[in-house]
Amino acid sequence: MTDQTVSRPRRRRKVRWGINIVGGIFAVVWVFPVYWMVITAIKPRSEVMTTPPVFLPTSIDLQNFVTALVGTTFLVNLRNSVIVVVAAVFFSVLIAFFAAAALTRFRFRGRRGMMIAILVVQMLPSTALLIPTFLIYNDLGLVGTYGGLILAYIATALPFSIWVLRGFFMNIPVELEEAAQMDGASTWRILWSVLFPLMVPGLIASSVFAFSAAWNDYIYAYTFMKDQSMYTLPVWLASFSSPLTGTDYGSQMAASLVFSVPVIVFFLIVQRKLVTGMTAGAVKG
Repeated sequence: MTDQTVSRPRRRRKVRWGINIVGGIFAVVWVFPVYWMVITAIKPRSEVMTTPPVFLPTSIDLQNFVTALVGTTFLVNLRNSVIVVVAAVFFSVLIAFFAAAALTRFRFRGRRGMMIAILVVQMLPSTALLIPTFLIYNDLGLVGTYGGLILAYIATALPFSIWVLRGFFMNIPVELEEAAQMDGASTWRILWSVLFPLMVPGLIASSVFAFSAAWNDYIYAYTFMKDQSMYTLPVWLASFSSPLTGTDYGSQMAASLVFSVPVIVFFLIVQRKLVTGMTAGAVKG
């Protein structure tokens, strides 16, 4: 065995160690803000703004959670977020399902141009559409309504959802539909009994995107909702900071932690289907 043959495994181990070290550094950089949010939420108020900062609190104090949840409009804003997010996710996924089916299974004039238009809309930042949308809503009387905010979130999620579900439809063999047609199944029967069950992973992947976009949005909810009682949770988070009183970092981090719990739970529930869906839908269009 030559020295060159022996040195190859050593080089591979060194490269592997180097990659692991770099990956560990990136992991620490990404995880540290979450760690800092958690420990700031449970720190005593005397340790929140100390210099040098306290990386390990001497004791656990839940007063920040009490301040964030008791005596605030948390439950009202939580209700608003649930109403808006559930409706936006349901209708965006439903509309995207029918749109992807039409773009994939039917041939009609303007189909390719429509797909390009959907892709172009997806590339536009949502903030670029904020002012035109507000002007249209103001003329239609939709400003300050749940319906207006839900429509804005649906429009934000639809382009991505349509493209994801289109990939899933293209992965389903047409022979399945032809066999169902030979058995006498109608178009609607094929859509719901044959295609819909096979599209569940894609529907979950699309719902995750729609959920994240609607749940985390601040600017649309703050712009379109006139009444503070109709604000969603991201706007509620901003109430812990003001030019006059400054920022209550302990309570704000506690509120942020509570705000993150539904997202974490949702991802834990659908993570297996999400991985399957994103892989199965990644086909060449």
